[in-house]
Amino acid sequence: MPKDYNGSPKHYNQLESKRNRLTWILGVSGLCILSYVMGAWRSTGTPNQSETYSKVDCNVGTNTGSSSSSSSSSTLDFSSHHSIEISTSTGVPEFPACDMLYSEYTPCQDPNRGRKFDRNMMKYRERHCPSKEELLSCLIPAPPKYKTPFKWPQSRDFAWYDNIPHKELSIEKAIQNWIQVEGDRFRFPGGGTMFPRGADAYIDDINELIPLTTGNVRTAIDTGCGVASWGAYLLKRDIVAMSFAPRDTHEAQVQFALERGVPAMIGIMASQRLPYPARAFDMAHCSRCLIPWNQHDGMYLIEVDRVLRPGGYWILSGPPIRWKKYWTGWDRTQEDLKREQDSIEEVAKRICWKKVIEKDDLSIWQKPKNHLECAQLKQTYKTPHVCQSDNPDMAWYQNMEKCITPLPEVSSSSQVAGGELEKWPKRAFTVPPRIASGSIPSITTEKFQKDNEIWRDRMAHYKRITPIAQGRYRNIIDMNAYLGGFAASLIKFPVWVMNVVPSNSAHDTLGAIYERGFIGTYHDWCEAFSTYPRTYDLIHAAGVFGIYQDRCNINVILLEMDRILRPEGTVIFREGVELLTKIKGVTDAMKWKSTIIDHESGPFNPEKILIATKTYWTGEVKESSN
Repeated sequence: MPKDYNGSPKHYNQLESKRNRLTWILGVSGLCILSYVMGAWRSTGTPNQSETYSKVDCNVGTNTGSSSSSSSSSTLDFSSHHSIEISTSTGVPEFPACDMLYSEYTPCQDPNRGRKFDRNMMKYRERHCPSKEELLSCLIPAPPKYKTPFKWPQSRDFAWYDNIPHKELSIEKAIQNWIQVEGDRFRFPGGGTMFPRGADAYIDDINELIPLTTGNVRTAIDTGCGVASWGAYLLKRDIVAMSFAPRDTHEAQVQFALERGVPAMIGIMASQRLPYPARAFDMAHCSRCLIPWNQHDGMYLIEVDRVLRPGGYWILSGPPIRWKKYWTGWDRTQEDLKREQDSIEEVAKRICWKKVIEKDDLSIWQKPKNHLECAQLKQTYKTPHVCQSDNPDMAWYQNMEKCITPLPEVSSSSQVAGGELEKWPKRAFTVPPRIASGSIPSITTEKFQKDNEIWRDRMAHYKRITPIAQGRYRNIIDMNAYLGGFAASLIKFPVWVMNVVPSNSAHDTLGAIYERGFIGTYHDWCEAFSTYPRTYDLIHAAGVFGIYQDRCNINVILLEMDRILRPEGTVIFREGVELLTKIKGVTDAMKWKSTIIDHESGPFNPEKILIATKTYWTGEVKESSN
């Protein structure tokens, strides 16, 4: 019988086959081990990006390369794979351009609608929003020759005439130097009714009386702001002012303020509370704002007291201050002006304020740090009484009260009620007293610190996917601000943020945002915002549509976003894939360009980001027939 030997072809082939299989197995195993090691190395130290998704155990480290090469920044397409049941009209509608008559349309402060309401206490100039049947389903057009606004800080002093073609204020306020027309642009000299030398010199005068540059005064409110020159010149002193004025005969004053890159809203002191929390502002200001402080049992001064922080200042210039000098020019009798000032002094005393000083055109009062002495004073002055069962932060469509908002209790007269604040800018990242004291349910110090960490990562991501660090934006609005982390992450950039806390939010965090040194407002996004068209460069919308999808049609919210966004402005949406896909379908119909990209933590996070840009287009003026 033949005997096999090692060199036979049959035996050789068997050995070769075994060696190949062994090499293949070892190679595959090596690659698997190498992939596992590399994956473990890349994910080491990756922070948990979001409390909402803390249970997702597959975060991927953020790629630090350019957006074109980063997997987390690549464009994603979900259009044919997802659907969701949300409140929208059937299919994606078309959105034609509105008539040019609506170019400056302010839905909830429409003068034509307002005339139907009570003129008592100026109620007709409060918010009166259109009914569902009255809502427009068209896109608000920009003026035919609309230009990109000047960049900050040049925008403080200049604006294009074609963007706001109104010369009325330049004529009506010519002597007071509010605004001047110079060729194709407006110039803002910084003047005001009571500061003919300019807002800068006027603020220097205030600084000689109370300290404005020590970091203790950060947030301010300007009632009846005009074109907001006071707020504009406070900014270089690291003070941010919430300026407001009604839409009245002083055409487009708030629109001018926002075009300048200065924080402002349409608003009025009438019968309802200002849409801000209690203890929000370090300083309040009225320069001939024409608010009748001495009327209605001092209710308007009581409202200022509600929103003023303990130890905060109220500054008044104009009638009736220094009436002995100005009474003839004010076309009022000396007796009338004296009576008004005496009445204001009396109200201030009854709400426990102390007069700091009256010098030249300025008079300044200070709210007490706490109410220990005030409690004793109320034994003498029975009115106004201290509010008993009122939520002082509740300010969305709430009537003003003729009672003093109580301050949090203290154990000694030296304590600041509600907690003392750090100086700016340390204040921005220090735990707000409202959170440290546990007065906001379920919002803890740990959650605040975690939110700051989250925003460090988010801002790094935003820098890669938007021109946010390139001076492209000035006016920014955060539609669902939570703890103000977005605004805090932007303090090194020449921008300001309107922090909005939805009025139906599960957590009222707006007071904490103010304690951090930022400004904002309450709002219901089922209604139009209190601003003019084309007033924001960047809109941040994180989780907004998840809040409102069961309350109102998302098309209504998106149309409002289009109204307030400048041509070529940007929107950052953050939602789940299904909802973002639906939003993208609507924004595509609104002439926006958009892409869906991954969350900053990587592709395994179910939350995605939609970056959208409003395209440039303008309306057309119809030629009138002879």
